[in-house]
Amino acid sequence: MSANENKSRSSALIIGAIGVVFGDIGTSPLYALKETFAGHHPMAVEPTSILGVLSLIFWTIMALVTLKYVAIIMRADNRGEGGSLALLARVTELTRNSRATWFVTMLGIFAAALFYGDSMITPAISVLSAVEGLDVVAPQFREFVLPITAVVLTGLFWIQKHGTGAVGRFFGPIMCAWFGVLGILGVLSILDTPAVLAALNPLHAIEFLFRHPWASFLALGAIVLAVTGGEALYTDMGHFGKFPIRAAWFSFVLPALVLNYYGQGALLLKHPEAIQNPFYLLAPDWAMIPMVLLATAATVIASQAVISGAFSVARQAVQLGYLPRMRIIHTSHMEEGQIYVPFTNWTLYVAVMALVFGFQSSSNLAAAYGIAVTGTMMIDTILVSFVAILAWRWNPWLAAPLLGALLLIDFAFFSANAIKLLQGGWFPVVIAIASFTTLTTWRRGRHLLFQEMGNLTMPLDQFIRSIEKSALKRVSSTAVYLTSRPEGAPSALLHNIKHNEVLHARNILVTVQTAEIPSVAPQDRIEIVDLGHTFYRVFVRYGFMEQPNLPEALEGCSAKGLPFDLDTTSFFVSREVVVPKMSPPMMLWRELYFIWMLRNAQSATDFFHIPTNRVVELGTLVEI
Repeated sequence: MSANENKSRSSALIIGAIGVVFGDIGTSPLYALKETFAGHHPMAVEPTSILGVLSLIFWTIMALVTLKYVAIIMRADNRGEGGSLALLARVTELTRNSRATWFVTMLGIFAAALFYGDSMITPAISVLSAVEGLDVVAPQFREFVLPITAVVLTGLFWIQKHGTGAVGRFFGPIMCAWFGVLGILGVLSILDTPAVLAALNPLHAIEFLFRHPWASFLALGAIVLAVTGGEALYTDMGHFGKFPIRAAWFSFVLPALVLNYYGQGALLLKHPEAIQNPFYLLAPDWAMIPMVLLATAATVIASQAVISGAFSVARQAVQLGYLPRMRIIHTSHMEEGQIYVPFTNWTLYVAVMALVFGFQSSSNLAAAYGIAVTGTMMIDTILVSFVAILAWRWNPWLAAPLLGALLLIDFAFFSANAIKLLQGGWFPVVIAIASFTTLTTWRRGRHLLFQEMGNLTMPLDQFIRSIEKSALKRVSSTAVYLTSRPEGAPSALLHNIKHNEVLHARNILVTVQTAEIPSVAPQDRIEIVDLGHTFYRVFVRYGFMEQPNLPEALEGCSAKGLPFDLDTTSFFVSREVVVPKMSPPMMLWRELYFIWMLRNAQSATDFFHIPTNRVVELGTLVEI
């Protein structure tokens, strides 16, 4: 590839990153500064407070986004992928068979659970805050804010099933225009009141914290809104790579955000009454309607990025065994990452609509926003500490002060948001607890199910020896038995022999395994073990970002000495019917919840893309 082609590709990735990665943090200027002064804990709009808050916003962005995510956490990728579950897989690998394994696993699962709370609030608050600009244009438009918001969000969730590839091509240019406008409006206001630049001095933040300790603590609950979406830099790293994200952040996004926040501060220094909506009031009167339209487009893009992230987390959770199999649709034949998960999509839609009509304003939603974000940030800091010490070999005595300081900052912001629990912060907590319960219940239930299935089966070598002495009739075709357990005779095999009293000419026991890496190289996809006496064990491996396709994978067996013909192959699948024991190892309600999820999980036939006319399903009753 030539230098010009490399440069062109890098530019395209940078523009793409601006369009997808920075949507959430890029729309924070719509409400962050306004909520700090006029939210649930209002402050006097006077010069020392304005400079103190602006200084806190700037140094918070530098500490939590620039230092923590861009400089440190983005180094903790899992073979190029980022996000809570990717980080969990990396840390689990590092702490395997140690006392820390259970602790980091629970933390990682809870971070993923918190993400779902965040993914519900982001579309609601972003689009609602943009459409609220109509109230600034003309107060009589206020009654149309909620209906317009509902229509925009309904359209956004409806188009998900059609794929977002075509729309995505417009994301970069629109967000470039958005950040350009943010910067220009900020510069014009700063030129009018340049004294606001004094807030770059951290002493203003320190003075504000010490002079108004309680007010500044409450202000942290709104100031954190300026960094919501910062974790997306790490989550979306696999789509664009580290360099494009870092280049976009330092060269364009960070300057635009800082200029706009300081522009809003300059406006407030001159016109304190502008606190009703300092973002929109930065623009001249003639530009109000275009600003509302541009802001709405930017918030839709920010919401799209979060929704796509929710689809990606759902797929990772299914592959890693934290959620039951569910329908996952690829919306593009060209891009692997473009997927649509119907259950996740419509669950998010119902929750977002409930938030919009339940809270009715971005100010009310702001109270619910911070807990999920700060909780995720705090967990990310703890998990990356394991990577820093175990993988990067940082000296613990040198790493502790830096990572400890970052954790202390995270905890301060989390504490400031925790006091808003009754004002709306309960919502993401409830969603996180429900998601955490679902993830852990499925994980625990599967473990108990596999354990019980192991008790019901017999060792494979013993089974093969018993088959040699039997007079079973052989049929001239291939049988593939799907089994989650890499040891023992599959229950479907035992039931087939018990009921049909036949054995196929070739019997292939297939176990699909998910590696704790994003994708598996083609040469490592298949492993074949010849067990003798026409029996073979085949391991098919996928990464947690890949979608299994079993017939396609088995075609690779031919290259490794095991010919495979789909037309002469029958797939035997065991369908477990679970009933609770008299004294179940899980709490009864959790066991019943697991049974309900198991009953409603997508069938293995559909999930692994097996032709239905080649499948034989055999039921197995299991008590756990």
